[in-house]
Amino acid sequence: MTTVSGSTVLVTGGQRGLGKQIVHELLRAGAAKVYVTSRRPVPETDPRIVPLAFELADPNAAAELARAAGDVSIVVNNAGIMTFGPLLQDDQQEVERVFGIVAFGPLRVAKAFAPVLAANGGGALVNLHSLTAWIAGFPGSGTHGAAKAALISITNNLRAELATQGTQVLGVQLSLTDTELVTQIDGAKNDPRAVAADIVAALQKGESELIADDSSRHFKAALSGPVGELNVSR
Repeated sequence: MTTVSGSTVLVTGGQRGLGKQIVHELLRAGAAKVYVTSRRPVPETDPRIVPLAFELADPNAAAELARAAGDVSIVVNNAGIMTFGPLLQDDQQEVERVFGIVAFGPLRVAKAFAPVLAANGGGALVNLHSLTAWIAGFPGSGTHGAAKAALISITNNLRAELATQGTQVLGVQLSLTDTELVTQIDGAKNDPRAVAADIVAALQKGESELIADDSSRHFKAALSGPVGELNVSR
């Protein structure tokens, strides 16, 4: 169980989209300070929100971020990208670029902040996953889905490895959420405000996994069935 009230939090990608809504919910739950990152941060009117420059693809940026935000007890790995290339059509350089951001970017943040969280009482780490990791044939489920699947495995291993220092690791599984990353995709989309509220509630309940919507619950149940049930192109 993680106490949000009075805490200092880092939300990567926290100045727009779902990240911005997560910041709002954290503050509503009583967070004292929230660092928010962006490639090109803009000033915030709320003095509790502290913008920091951060590039998830930069292999050195996470360590620099940890030095700048050494007082945090909660880290939310929200920053990311959405790509739409099939594995066989993306060249290897693109596959490695996507894995470097989607899977290894959050891992670098986790590695940089693990000692920070330990020094500040254990705290919590939140990783945002994607339904694209569980299904095939969905737009973005090729290279992006494979990278998100790697992130799920990373999250599960981090949960075991960080347990000894008392760090809660929460994996958030969600489908399309109504942000600028997926404006070009048709179909039902989650309300980012509702997802953000559920993330903060799951943190405070001490949960290790949040299945944020009906689509994710459906496909998680299908994981124990025939492989073809996970292929939406059929």
